[in-house]
Amino acid sequence: LMHLPETNYHLMEHSPLDYIFEGRVSVEKVASMLFYKKGNKVQHILHALKYKGNKEVGRFLGELYGRQLLKSPYYQSVDCIVPIPLHPKKLRMRGYNQSEWIAMGLSRSMEIPYFTDVLYRNEFTETQTKKSRFNRWENVKNVFVTIDGGKLKGKHVLLCDDVLTTGATMEAAITQLLKIEGVRVSVVTLACAN
Repeated sequence: LMHLPETNYHLMEHSPLDYIFEGRVSVEKVASMLFYKKGNKVQHILHALKYKGNKEVGRFLGELYGRQLLKSPYYQSVDCIVPIPLHPKKLRMRGYNQSEWIAMGLSRSMEIPYFTDVLYRNEFTETQTKKSRFNRWENVKNVFVTIDGGKLKGKHVLLCDDVLTTGATMEAAITQLLKIEGVRVSVVTLACAN
């Protein structure tokens, strides 16, 4: 843990990540716990979380980050957590949703509920890793729908995922959540591209 490259973006009034969605969707705050670089420890940890079945690392890091977020004035008003969903086919293939495990950890340390039944991924998309920014956005712009959004009405929602790169997936999810009356959205991820 001592050697992981922390961003401390959750403590900054204006972090570099706050500008990712500027002019695209309305977001309260955006933060990532760690810097992600090809070949660094964070890449190996996230690879283990996403592809090697090591889902406990997601909950562990989520819990750790939740404790840090509680020390930030920007995350005090968060009411609940929503993880980025996987398409049911991908969920069957992987066996679990890594973002849901991160949400479990955040929920435990922040002592707020997380909901996996509000945001639904209705399209199966191919991996985003080799796509350009525009192609990523094209690939995901209509993949999410909300179901039973009433439980989020008037709430400050914390949307969580494993990695933030261009923000295309998050933007698509935020767009749907903001259709729910009175919803405000903040975003956290375990890592962001450095």
